[in-house]
Amino acid sequence: MASTAASSHMNALQSKHAGLEAQLRDEQTRPVPDAVMIQEIKKQKLRLKEEIARC
Repeated sequence: MASTAASSHMNALQSKHAGLEAQLRDEQTRPVPDAVMIQEIKKQKLRLKEEIARC
């Protein structure tokens, strides 16, 4: 059961990471990208990546 919960948690983290990747791509392709927003999205992605690595 614990491994199912861990797997579910991992899937949720990977899903969030993919969502942030899409958000980042959208922001970067805007006519005037918001550099602060891009930086924040990248920080969130890095935090998620580190958490995924710990699982």
